[in-house]
Amino acid sequence: MTIPDTAPRTLLTLLQSGPHGSRSHLTCLYRCGNACAMPIPNESDNPEFRDVAARALARRSVLKAGATLGVLSFATAATTVPAAAAPGGAPVRGPRGGAGSWAFASVLPNKADAITVPAGFTSRVVIRWGDPVTRFAPVFDVYRQSPEAAQEQFGYNNDYVGVLPHPRHRDHALLVVNHEYTDEELMYPAGVYDPTTITKIAMASHGMSVVEIRRSPGRETGAWEQVNVRSTKLNRRIHVGTEFDLVGPAAGTERLRTSADPSGRRVLGTFNNCAGGLTPWGTVLSGEENFNGYFDASGALDPTWAASYKRYGITGAGRGWKDVDPRFDLTTTPTEPFRHGWIVELDPYDPTSTPRKHTMLGRMKHEGANVTISASGHAVVYMGDDERGDYIYKFVSRERYDAGTSDAARGRNLGLLTAGTLYVARFTGDGTADGVNDGTGEWLRLADESTSYVTGMTLSDVLIDTRLAADRVAPTRMDRPEDVEVNPVNGKVYAALTNNRDRGKTFPVDEPNPLASSMVRASFDAPLTSASGNRNGYVLEMTPDRGDHTATTFTWDLMLVCGDPAAGETYFAGYPKQLVSPISCPDNVAFDAVGNLWISTDGNVLGSNDGLFRVPVAGPERGKVSQFLTVPLGAETCGPFITDDQQSVFVAVQHPGEVTGATFETPASIWPDGRSFPRPSVVVAYRA
Repeated sequence: MTIPDTAPRTLLTLLQSGPHGSRSHLTCLYRCGNACAMPIPNESDNPEFRDVAARALARRSVLKAGATLGVLSFATAATTVPAAAAPGGAPVRGPRGGAGSWAFASVLPNKADAITVPAGFTSRVVIRWGDPVTRFAPVFDVYRQSPEAAQEQFGYNNDYVGVLPHPRHRDHALLVVNHEYTDEELMYPAGVYDPTTITKIAMASHGMSVVEIRRSPGRETGAWEQVNVRSTKLNRRIHVGTEFDLVGPAAGTERLRTSADPSGRRVLGTFNNCAGGLTPWGTVLSGEENFNGYFDASGALDPTWAASYKRYGITGAGRGWKDVDPRFDLTTTPTEPFRHGWIVELDPYDPTSTPRKHTMLGRMKHEGANVTISASGHAVVYMGDDERGDYIYKFVSRERYDAGTSDAARGRNLGLLTAGTLYVARFTGDGTADGVNDGTGEWLRLADESTSYVTGMTLSDVLIDTRLAADRVAPTRMDRPEDVEVNPVNGKVYAALTNNRDRGKTFPVDEPNPLASSMVRASFDAPLTSASGNRNGYVLEMTPDRGDHTATTFTWDLMLVCGDPAAGETYFAGYPKQLVSPISCPDNVAFDAVGNLWISTDGNVLGSNDGLFRVPVAGPERGKVSQFLTVPLGAETCGPFITDDQQSVFVAVQHPGEVTGATFETPASIWPDGRSFPRPSVVVAYRA
């Protein structure tokens, strides 16, 4: 893609005050367009999850104990979870002695500009912003960047991490990473580039990367490094000019057509990609999240789409991309936003393949999408819509997964996500008798490949305006549902609910609930203070009825109420609070071979850098939160990914140094190179 030269623009205006929580002003501006300072898009009167959970949570006597935080230098070894039946009835068992059973002393809260891991472990950078992805990539030079170079190099702000087996080499793998957004304040030295060039480079730095990696030579079996780009044919860079196919029932419909694409089936680029997931048929799913902030307006907005724009936070105040590409101008191309906000599917094994955007999975601010195969053989996809007050979704395929290894079998599987049924979740508490925070839930039908189940909305409207469709069936409003994944050992579903500062305000409470007021710290060694709302988040555990992921009913339990163990409102599945690590703002989740939950955090309000935590979900140590690593100053922990052999834990270190007031010339971080500016990077941690 060649981006035309037009008039320059100015950089986005940094919001100098407002409710940013623990995130810096820079993060709020560039990642989500200050979404937390905007009105909540969901204005429905649907029930709140906090209202469902409040009565039982407030009654838990353990929450009133106020246990004092102890010194977290004890050794932690995860409980082995008994193997459960996998799809088809085969037991799931992983290798022993790996990440699931590592003994380590929990990392203490800190503000170090480094990756901090326990004694006996180490970490190394696998790839960083600007490193070559294709053989055409020039050597990275921050003073000599170009849009053409950025399209061949590793993009900015890596988020999702997936590691897939190499098709031929046992000690090689394919690393697939999202590049969520750019931060122009930190990326560019002042006075070197004109604003138009800055915009073009930023646009090219979004997307995804496929990178061949290999085990590092030597005795460190957990270490990985990038393969020389000239010796691989699998590397690929997806960017704003990459062509995608729109597939599924809404593809080709009028709202997805533009003057540049009258077919409504071809769209350029993917951006603000957050989390994702691997499919059993060897592809990668990627969620387009805060896509709304990329569209500007040169004049009035089309009133036809006012309700849709409002529900998705599309205001016409974007990043200035319309100045170099007119399709980002809402005034002239009002339907372009409907072509974004989807789940993307990429085949990393075929660099010539055209990635797809799946309309059957609905349009929202997707955190990600994760697939499991039900006992009946159907593909089931769990998804979260990352916004205060939005919903948890799932999709069940019409056809069954083909476990064969032939090209024909894979071809059939590639069509699984184009037809099926899309649902949204409603949660119900089970009353006060049992004294625990749990209840039941149901999946409410929105649409299948041929029918809308929402009165007054067509099938294509349900899929394009999924938020508006869901509002009409009264699901439960959640606190920023992000990663939603199935534990492959116990078959339960775990959702990271990151936070919501408006609990108790915009989201009223009906009865006492500690999460309407959470305890926070100005720094990890400062005293606890009270702050309004659910500032630390929680982890939700869901159990499908009869273990069947196609079932339309389930039970749920609030496994973790995150925060400082010294705070009364926290809860760690009943585990003694003085023996756990503080944890704040869960974002992404993963699992090791014995079923332990691994949680990465984003936006810690307890004064420490963000990090990665391991939590057993069964046995006597259920709920024992142990911090495995912290990321550098100003960074978010993304991923994580644990390799099949359990010897390596990958994390993406996103936006290091993204601290209010930081610039390229005055950085808050110089990680990982120790030079004059930070570089987002993918890191692997392993036993030394």
